[in-house]
Amino acid sequence: MCGRYATTRGAGELSALFESSDDTDGVLRPDHNVAPTDRVPLVRLSAEGHRSLCVARWGLLPHWSRSAAGAARMINARAETVATSRAYAGAFARRRCLVPADGWYEWVRRPDGGRQAYFMTPTDGSVLALAGIWSFWESGADRRLTFSVLTTAARGELAEVHDRMPVLLAPDRWSSWLTPCDEPERLLAPVSSDLLAGLEIRPVGPAVGDVRNDGPELTARVSVPSMSSAPELTLF
Repeated sequence: MCGRYATTRGAGELSALFESSDDTDGVLRPDHNVAPTDRVPLVRLSAEGHRSLCVARWGLLPHWSRSAAGAARMINARAETVATSRAYAGAFARRRCLVPADGWYEWVRRPDGGRQAYFMTPTDGSVLALAGIWSFWESGADRRLTFSVLTTAARGELAEVHDRMPVLLAPDRWSSWLTPCDEPERLLAPVSSDLLAGLEIRPVGPAVGDVRNDGPELTARVSVPSMSSAPELTLF
């Protein structure tokens, strides 16, 4: 998975969709070009056991990290090793979360040396829940809620864009993902075929390549050059 995605729904809509409380303190803003260390929404279980919509920074910092400098390198955790990794195992065992997203971006290399951006998103405009893990990190007065997105081997035509994809959770898996259990590895079931069939691989413009750009135009479909390495891909 590349290091960009979009999450544009407001706190009220997300709270309703995920049946959670709104604990974002009014700071949540639409972001069509999320980059590492940005502040974005996630849903986790509170200490009281109810779903809580929070704002966190993308890039998990284990509690033992000496500084926040490595956060940008910790945005993704591989599903194949998350249970045994020193950096991620504790969070995977006890602190799993849902990361709301409109979709995610990847790039394909063209024969001319340029790159074509694609946006993977539900065709019906519904929300995606990316499987995540979270951690609190504290250093002096700097206290952060941080998270990583789990990734797995890409399936179907998604593999033509990138060899990895985020672990996507259908609504019937949200509760089990959030709930503590003794064998969290069993929660890493393959992404459902129905969920994959509802995605489109949408070619988008080059502006998303600059993290300073934001706005709905970044996810708008564009025509792609007539070349074999940059097809207008569709799923199934």
